[in-house]
Amino acid sequence: MAITKIRLATASPGTQATTKETVAQIHQIASRAAAKGADILLLPEAYLGGYPRGLDFGCKIGSRTAEGREDYLRYFKGAVDLGDTVGDGAGAGEAWVKRQLGAEARDGRASTPVSRGDGTREEIERIARETGVFIVVGLVEKAGGSLYCSVIYVCPNLGAIGKRRKVQPTGTERLIWAQGSPATLKAISTTIRGVRINLAAAICWENYMPLLRQSLYAQNVNLYLAPTADARDAWLPLMRTVALEGRCFVVSSNMCVREAQKPQAQQNGTAANGIHEVERPKDPAGRRSSCLTEDGFEIALPVSPSNATRPRLASKGASRQRRSSVLDEDGNEIALPNGEHTTSTSAIVEEEDEEDAPKKHAVVPVRSHKEDTFLSRGGSSIISPTGDVIAGPQWEDEDGIIYADADFDDCIRGRLDLDAAGSYSRNDSFKFSVAGLDLDPLPYY
Repeated sequence: MAITKIRLATASPGTQATTKETVAQIHQIASRAAAKGADILLLPEAYLGGYPRGLDFGCKIGSRTAEGREDYLRYFKGAVDLGDTVGDGAGAGEAWVKRQLGAEARDGRASTPVSRGDGTREEIERIARETGVFIVVGLVEKAGGSLYCSVIYVCPNLGAIGKRRKVQPTGTERLIWAQGSPATLKAISTTIRGVRINLAAAICWENYMPLLRQSLYAQNVNLYLAPTADARDAWLPLMRTVALEGRCFVVSSNMCVREAQKPQAQQNGTAANGIHEVERPKDPAGRRSSCLTEDGFEIALPVSPSNATRPRLASKGASRQRRSSVLDEDGNEIALPNGEHTTSTSAIVEEEDEEDAPKKHAVVPVRSHKEDTFLSRGGSSIISPTGDVIAGPQWEDEDGIIYADADFDDCIRGRLDLDAAGSYSRNDSFKFSVAGLDLDPLPYY
């Protein structure tokens, strides 16, 4: 009997300057994934709307600034409107999925149905329908006067079949993102080429919440999705633990953002897509005087008057006159013995053909310092139910797509010796419930 495998895909793209451009990028990625036979595609947390790395919105305990409120206004306007309601943090649920909003009675009279949302939902549904790829994408959603960090599940045949909101924004995210309802942790079931897929998403540091993970395992998920903004090395071991713990396939997606890719258009330090652009004083040679770590902290760099006017070493970022050198294929600098200096912006690499013909020169552009500096390194990955990494991690690659062919019967095979939501959980002794969420397991077939 032939085994039907489902091709999982993910990528590490960065948010574009506008929602329109980001949606266009979703279409481009989904089209490429479809050409490679992908069935399900996951894209990062807050991909639409932007992850506001480094922003503080002018807030301290007991005080706010006018500039910070303007930052929030711009970020709010850059969020997407899916036409949903606040609904105690849960939205309208099935009424939103079934497009039943907009025809409610007002003042005792039936109202005329009205169009809801900004069209983003419809655009993603169109992309899924045209490419045939089941799309799961993170976004910043506005409803009422609040923002939610959300994930939308979009089927190529049925359109949006579910959406969830992050129940516990992390740290200072709580300042700008409201708490979503645990009711939105509801898993979604779909069938792809005869294979039942029970899927649900845990967003970023929700994955560090053991009870939240258990709420997904209890619903019999075999595909666990983890869009994130965490690019630390510690993230991958967590994903492997989730896969092994839940005996499910895990797909994680995080943005890869180079400093040079940040939009130029900004006001008061806020980029058009909500990603922070730090204003930094620069020396006469163009060298920045600070840098950002992966976690968004700014580290000041010393500026010496003695080296401020000297040209930089392009491959190393050093502030001194450049020695004569070449770059090999891997970008490593090799010093030349002639002692001459150059300020060239490209390097010469020597190559030989198979017949030992005379050497020819290939010009290899030298990357700028900003091109080699990452605000987020990505790290998207796909993990098997035995905790093995079967694709990725996709570090420092904003353009590629990674794939893995999944036999979902592996999830059942793995439960021979561990079923975290069944008998292994000792549910005869431990009782677990989630407000507003039905934990009855979804079917296998």
